[in-house]
Amino acid sequence: MIPGQNQSWVSEFILLGFSSDPTTNSILFIIFLLIYLSSVLGNGLIIMLVCLDTQLHTPMYFFLCTLSLLDMSDVTTTMPQMLVHLLSHSQTISFAGCWLQMYVFGALSITESTFFVVMAYDRYVAICYPLHYTVILTWGLCICLTSWTWICGFFSSLLNTFFTMSLPYCGPNRVNHYFCEGPSVRSLACLDTHLIEMVDFALSVFVLVIPISLIVASYIHIAMAILKIKSTQGRCKAFSTCASHLTVVTLFYIPASYVYMRPNSSYSPESDKEISLFYNAFPALLNPVVYSLRNKDIKRAFLKVMGHSRLDW
Repeated sequence: MIPGQNQSWVSEFILLGFSSDPTTNSILFIIFLLIYLSSVLGNGLIIMLVCLDTQLHTPMYFFLCTLSLLDMSDVTTTMPQMLVHLLSHSQTISFAGCWLQMYVFGALSITESTFFVVMAYDRYVAICYPLHYTVILTWGLCICLTSWTWICGFFSSLLNTFFTMSLPYCGPNRVNHYFCEGPSVRSLACLDTHLIEMVDFALSVFVLVIPISLIVASYIHIAMAILKIKSTQGRCKAFSTCASHLTVVTLFYIPASYVYMRPNSSYSPESDKEISLFYNAFPALLNPVVYSLRNKDIKRAFLKVMGHSRLDW
């Protein structure tokens, strides 16, 4: 069958989630509700602080604000529906709803993956060319780089989602996941998915391997520049500005690479839906903490918004 000739007999999917036990689901509901609310509030706070404080109107914080928007949108694509299913007897999602969720989640995830390269470039310029930072990273370039990551994400996801949802689904329709993710849905197709897997792998190389390679190359140059700094305090300060970015990059890329860069023959639904939390739910929860815990500018902006005129620590 040629992709695009949709001969699907499935009109809806059933998302199995993590458990069928009502007590367990009630506990999971409380846990994931707290995770979701903390993620939205944490990322929303960063966006608000960057927008309100003029001293944070710099390329670095513009990129951080964009990352928070991506994280908040990404987790909102999957979490609210999962929370409803945890308390509901019905765990169904329409074929169109599944298609939409898969597309939006994929678009935001691909955008975030490529956007990490932009943030790595920001750190590269800041450390390797500090005197030319504002000259190189103009607002025009920042907006252009950010826009291209969004365009790349939404176009790439459209291609991948189209191929996956164009496969014939004649039953079963029980998706062993908490949301419609490509590999989990594709495993139910009534057709050999080898060709689609090859397309998916090629896309994964583009959105995972290439960004990782560019980030590694950037940090090799950054490390060389840091080693040339004579003072220990200067080296520590330079490294601390990169530590947050390296932490969130590691949390995102390792689990995402494991899930997407392997064939369907090794698909493990039970482990995959747990691993997916590490690039869906946890980054949105941890990124605000990682970026603000040791960031004096964010703390100062927060205290300023709360009515304090100076830092007291």
